[in-house]
Amino acid sequence: QVQLVESGGGLVQAGGSLRLSCTPSGRTFSSYAMGWFRQAPGKEREFVAAISWSGGTLYSADSMKGRFTISRDNTKNTVYLQMNSLKPEDTAVYFCAARRLVAPTSRGSEYDYWGQGTQVTVSS
Repeated sequence: QVQLVESGGGLVQAGGSLRLSCTPSGRTFSSYAMGWFRQAPGKEREFVAAISWSGGTLYSADSMKGRFTISRDNTKNTVYLQMNSLKPEDTAVYFCAARRLVAPTSRGSEYDYWGQGTQVTVSS
């Protein structure tokens, strides 16, 4: 059974930083594209960022660009989401996803595996 396990969420004040991690269990994901999505209460899931197996990145709208950075360490089989200058509107459950293709995509329907999510709460 393939599982993605997210960690690193928590409560942080506005302007603070968090680094989320995603580690798959059951197999190596070094050749897969990986993505981060988030879902705030009462809102639809939205794309945050994605990364190819070789490190090519794809980011969502400008509001996150420059504040969030996705990276991966294939030797550790781990994907990261560094989040800086956090805002209360970044409060959401953040999900890690894996795609059985090398190219990243912003479409959630094209990912094959999902984690359970980690809560990020940003206080004002």
